[in-house]
Amino acid sequence: MVYRLGLAWACAAAVASVLLTAQQRVAQTALRIDVIADPVLKLTPTDGRLFVVLGKTARPEPRTTIGRTGMDAAPVLAVDVTAFDGKRPGVIDGRSVAFPVASLAEVPPGDYVAQAVLDTNIDLKSVNAPGNLYSDPTTVRIDPSAGGVVRLTLSSRVPNESLPSSTDILRFVKIQSKLLSAFHGRPMYLRAGVVLPRGFDQEPARKYPLRVHIGGYGFRYTAVQRLAQDGSEFRKTWFSDAAPRMVMVHLDGDGPLGDPYQVNSANHGPFGDAITQELIPYLEREFRAVGNPRARVLDGGSTGGWVSLALQIFYPDFFNGVWSSCPDGVDFRGFQLVNIYEDANAYVNKNGFERPSSRELNGDVKFTMRHELQLENVLGRGNSWTMSGEQWGAWNATYGPKGADRRPVPLWDAVTGAIDHRVAERWKPYDLRLYLEEHWNELAPKLAGKIHIAIGDADDYFLNNAARMLEAFFKKAQPQYQGRMVFAPMQGHCYTGLTELEMLQEMSARVSDR
Repeated sequence: MVYRLGLAWACAAAVASVLLTAQQRVAQTALRIDVIADPVLKLTPTDGRLFVVLGKTARPEPRTTIGRTGMDAAPVLAVDVTAFDGKRPGVIDGRSVAFPVASLAEVPPGDYVAQAVLDTNIDLKSVNAPGNLYSDPTTVRIDPSAGGVVRLTLSSRVPNESLPSSTDILRFVKIQSKLLSAFHGRPMYLRAGVVLPRGFDQEPARKYPLRVHIGGYGFRYTAVQRLAQDGSEFRKTWFSDAAPRMVMVHLDGDGPLGDPYQVNSANHGPFGDAITQELIPYLEREFRAVGNPRARVLDGGSTGGWVSLALQIFYPDFFNGVWSSCPDGVDFRGFQLVNIYEDANAYVNKNGFERPSSRELNGDVKFTMRHELQLENVLGRGNSWTMSGEQWGAWNATYGPKGADRRPVPLWDAVTGAIDHRVAERWKPYDLRLYLEEHWNELAPKLAGKIHIAIGDADDYFLNNAARMLEAFFKKAQPQYQGRMVFAPMQGHCYTGLTELEMLQEMSARVSDR
């Protein structure tokens, strides 16, 4: 064990040394990219994160590709800017962080379609959030060895948010949250997409059960537009005579630090209380839901699988059942492939090898932890994954403490991957297996028959490992666990185990039986 840990640390140190060498080398390149703003924007001095992405085509616009992993991803470079007024340029150069290459000096020479983005929105973390500025896609020649200056001009602003128009079955809601506004010290809002049952307008006295749905990571409330579009399988099922009628609510997957995971946390704020005390009661009044715990159910997949399960566990008397598919890590001894309590490093395993983060169904590696976190370090202010608004950053913000700088405290070092086990201790309240184990005597009767989990045993992100650990607890739990866990051999992300109709019928039976 000592030898293996030593090897892992040696590997991490070697990679860190390579990164430092690259930084020293790239600082010598004369190439830089200057970004200014068109005076028509009337920009007042502002702080933000400045990105330049080097795409191959103008359609889709390069800015829409920011956040993609893979060695073939369009190079993205970034730097923080302070009091940026658009007159003095923001500068991207050899010192700027980059992905998937190490730096601007590593970008292969050639013609690119460049686009700059200035991210200033503090309420929604997506790069293309309302109010952010961007340039027109511009063809440029990049040759790091030749140096020179590339100039880009921010000329457009992402429009302010507006709710989509209602349709025959869709409604969109945005309400100010008193709880979140008090936490953040500024107006904060909760959003939801609502799918109405057939016959809703024709039976004005009828009330319906409420289905709370959470999508995958970062899925916005507007995802119901695609879900319920004409000809979709969901729409066919929803309107079929065999489908039980209920109101479905799709929660919103964006916030100041990325997906808020809809639970109370030190960094995101009291989202769980805001959902249960503010949003759901409002929706039940507006859309004629039954309005009591027996008539509320949850479902979701991936991020939504964890969120739906966590809401059922943390609010056991408020909801009457959860259908969770391929949930994010439900046991932090299996946080993907990282045991946050015992492993020394997130990027390198105990044998000294780079740790995978995603795999093909045949087991081949799609990308590693270090690769994925390199992207998040580019996206996050301060060159830190903790502020990226992406998957690992949002987990860290949800589960971890807030630092003296009012930013999430990192579970591991951004460059080396070394885990801080003092921070890991602070994650324990969100370790769902551990939480259940510590509160089982109280929770068992409240959760009886409510939990339904399905996952593939070859999940792309190794989420099945943590699910197996949860299953091991359920098998030995006293009082006995009364629920369902299904593992599907050779199924990846995101296995559900049920058709949409089957799940609706199970939900209806649960509501009717209580």
